[in-house]
Amino acid sequence: MKITILTVGKIKEKYLKDAIAEYSKRLTKYCKLEIIEVADEKTPDQASEVVEENIRRKEGERLLKYIKEDAYVITLEIEGKLLTSEELSQKIDQLGINGTSHIIFVIGGSIGLGKEVLHRSNYALSFSKMTFPHQLMRVILLEQIYRCYRIIQGEPYHK
Repeated sequence: MKITILTVGKIKEKYLKDAIAEYSKRLTKYCKLEIIEVADEKTPDQASEVVEENIRRKEGERLLKYIKEDAYVITLEIEGKLLTSEELSQKIDQLGINGTSHIIFVIGGSIGLGKEVLHRSNYALSFSKMTFPHQLMRVILLEQIYRCYRIIQGEPYHK
């Protein structure tokens, strides 16, 4: 299985880069991992809805360039479905059993994902009703993907 993390913005903080590197290394045992970053747009303070929609559209165009037709796309959205780690592992496992060879997880920028990306999504996933910085969300997502593969393989993991 190929897993792509498609995200808006770059990671600047060393501690986040270190965590991403650690989980990326761990995941090599289970899948082919790819992380793609697209440029983010500057969002002015107190931007109007029109300005924010324009920013989401521009970032969305960049994201969509990397989404292949045959990929299964999971967008991270506050309003998405809340799953346990076990349920997410079952979803990933079932996708593989059903012949999906490429899953793309999409993390939007600081103001979320544009309509075009949301329309392309096969599944909306939420990690919480709370909002997390998109840079930190990358670490959380990688940890959960790693945990999913540990569950699928019947290997021990922390509950």
